[in-house]
Amino acid sequence: MTKPAIGVRVRRAVVRTLFVVGGVVTLVCVLLPLACWRDDMAIERHLGQAVAQVDSVAFNRTVVRYATPDGRVIIPSQGVLYPAGLNVGDNVKVEYDQSNPELTRVAGRTAVLSLLPVGSFLLAVWAVIAAVVTVLRRFGTQV
Repeated sequence: MTKPAIGVRVRRAVVRTLFVVGGVVTLVCVLLPLACWRDDMAIERHLGQAVAQVDSVAFNRTVVRYATPDGRVIIPSQGVLYPAGLNVGDNVKVEYDQSNPELTRVAGRTAVLSLLPVGSFLLAVWAVIAAVVTVLRRFGTQV
């Protein structure tokens, strides 16, 4: 029995690596909406509501400021959950976990909003992996 050529072994290693990367990405994409859902449940268990002012909007975080009924001013360090469409200076209704006011979301928005972007990203990742694997398998013997 002869050993496969180096090119064949490299292609196999690349394919395996792509499947491992795809699996890890899939795991993260499944865990992300679950984490959002967990945060939503925590907020709903100890629901507090307020009107917040949007202080800054960036790619990775939207900072809001709101006051609780006891007079504390809260600025969640990680930003607000589900911030799409907010602009600096906007006043927006928020819901927060009264036992942990750092956990704040825009009122009326839930983890369902995470499904489309996560699903689209996952679909794109697997489409790229499938295309690369197909090219490696189809044209690998002709190199």
